[in-house]
Amino acid sequence: MESWIAERRRWHFIAVTGMHGVMEAQRDAAFNRALKAADLVVPDGMPLVWIARLRGHPLRRRVYGPELMMTFCEQTNRSTRHFLYGGTTGVAESVAQVLCSRFLGFQIAGTCAPPFRSLTTTEDDEIIERINNSGADVLWVALGTPRQERWMCVHRDRLRIPVVVGVGAAFDFVAGKKCQAPECMRERGLEWLFRLLQEPRRLWFRYLGYGPEFIIRIVREHLSFRRSQ
Repeated sequence: MESWIAERRRWHFIAVTGMHGVMEAQRDAAFNRALKAADLVVPDGMPLVWIARLRGHPLRRRVYGPELMMTFCEQTNRSTRHFLYGGTTGVAESVAQVLCSRFLGFQIAGTCAPPFRSLTTTEDDEIIERINNSGADVLWVALGTPRQERWMCVHRDRLRIPVVVGVGAAFDFVAGKKCQAPECMRERGLEWLFRLLQEPRRLWFRYLGYGPEFIIRIVREHLSFRRSQ
């Protein structure tokens, strides 16, 4: 990300994707195209890390969206300008306050919380112009999967920001609107259980519907992979 910012030759976008994203890509053609168009897709979920290890790719750990955001903000601090796009009304501003209070000299280029509906052409144009004119080095997009990836892909030819990253619920976590799972649960593949208990009505199908199907698909694929060796 730092090298992309230094080059500033074109924009790049990063998709932070877990089991939910993998399964959405089986049903949502636009989301599938967005993942394939990304410059980098990183595994935000221990099941993907375990599968990678099983296939001989020794990934050390998951790339957790909120952790990626906070680590990058801490390590680049005064040298990088950030734009926060997403969340409900007031959340992006709260995140900006948290980051500025935590990291001395932190630079916020702007914030924007779009309405949770399809934007008009005029609204969309105004937002893109606002982001491009902000002078930001990194655009953090928190619209949730798959909406944020589709948004990044659709606007890739219009945005002039070196790095754009989809971070899902990171804004809510940083602003204290939602509770994060304890690290011991996150690193052992149990974050899904914590989040399901927190928001059962919203997340039940993501985990109890997609979860078993994901396991079945992986088992089939693994058996097919072994037979081809």
